[in-house]
Amino acid sequence: MEWMLLPLKRYAEFSGRSRRKEYWMFFLFSFILGIIASSIDTLLLGFPLENNGPVNAIVSLALLIPSLAVGVRRLHDTGRSGWWMLLIFAIIIGWIVLLIFFVTDSDSGNNAYGPSPKMGQDISDIFS
Repeated sequence: MEWMLLPLKRYAEFSGRSRRKEYWMFFLFSFILGIIASSIDTLLLGFPLENNGPVNAIVSLALLIPSLAVGVRRLHDTGRSGWWMLLIFAIIIGWIVLLIFFVTDSDSGNNAYGPSPKMGQDISDIFS
């Protein structure tokens, strides 16, 4: 659960690096939260799941900045600039390229964006 919440703790921090585990656990957390929000909209307000109801819109807006920040930090971990996130606007091809970047293993050791998050940093150190 700590890995899922770490991007919320680092809400708008676009510098540094994030491990694959941090990115994908936050992705899972966001996905589950989106399903719950859509279900609440459907049950309470009668909105169909394919429409964006008010609860889902609030959750999506609340997670927008942390999602962008963890994506940029994940790109930094692979040695790429955060500007690569603009590929999200290149439908299909851009998404595939970003997916490949996000599943790629991190640069070992230090890179231009800081030290490797795999080296010497425990998740409990971040939350203390």
